[in-house]
Amino acid sequence: MRAERIVITGAGGQVGRLLAAEATRRGYQTRALTSKMWDVTDAAAADRYIEPNDVVVNCAAFTAVDAAESDEPRAYAVNAVGARNVARACARTAARLIHVSTDYVFSGRFPGTPRPYDLDDPTDPLGAYGRTKLAGERAVHEELPDARVVRTAWLYTGVTNDFVASMRRLAQGKAPVNVVTDQIGSPTYVADLVDALLQLVDDKVTAPLLHAANPGAVSRYEQARAVFEAIGADPERVRPVTTDEYPRPAPRPPYSALSGRLSAEAGLTPLRPWRDALAAALAAPND
Repeated sequence: MRAERIVITGAGGQVGRLLAAEATRRGYQTRALTSKMWDVTDAAAADRYIEPNDVVVNCAAFTAVDAAESDEPRAYAVNAVGARNVARACARTAARLIHVSTDYVFSGRFPGTPRPYDLDDPTDPLGAYGRTKLAGERAVHEELPDARVVRTAWLYTGVTNDFVASMRRLAQGKAPVNVVTDQIGSPTYVADLVDALLQLVDDKVTAPLLHAANPGAVSRYEQARAVFEAIGADPERVRPVTTDEYPRPAPRPPYSALSGRLSAEAGLTPLRPWRDALAAALAAPND
């Protein structure tokens, strides 16, 4: 069932921006709203934008992981209260909702050998960002049980201010680049996430919780080397370090790779392997 209209919150971010462009390219009626246009923390604002039969894709989020540690109330206002406001408005208006979440809802601390997280694995966020995003997931399903909550991980376009773009820039120099080896996840190309979200827009998958990430469990160090190799730079310039050597205000899950197994069983087309996605990102026009 093709959506009558897609309404996108957080359309100034990398997911919302690319989703709006791709949805428009595919012929959807699209209304893209930046955080300045629609502040999701304003409970009354949603009624100005949502109409019956809309599909709302909530990309609005406080994603500054380190800043969330020192200002958790602000992160909570966007990631949890804002998510509830959007879900409540969708329930009131008979609109459908797709809500984007994160791998940071998991701790990455396994009693045995790590493996990619499944949908039914217990959540246990380490920091403020993960706590507020998990609260947002729960708020969405409390207000709208049939909403689709989509967890993704390590997003990049290779163009904006993300990890791949940074490695791409550093690869142009000659200096060594230190990258952590003890943070492992599923690098996900935003274009591939957008394709998954558009499957949900057309109601092709009805599961309330999904994982959408490029398959693979890779360290930041391995990811950086792959970027260098792909653009013809010397990967030996990438040097392995530990998180303890480069401490940050917010704790990162040491392992947060996502499994798409149950999502595929629910009908979501699996995303391509992470190396194939990276090659596509680096070959895409840099604009």
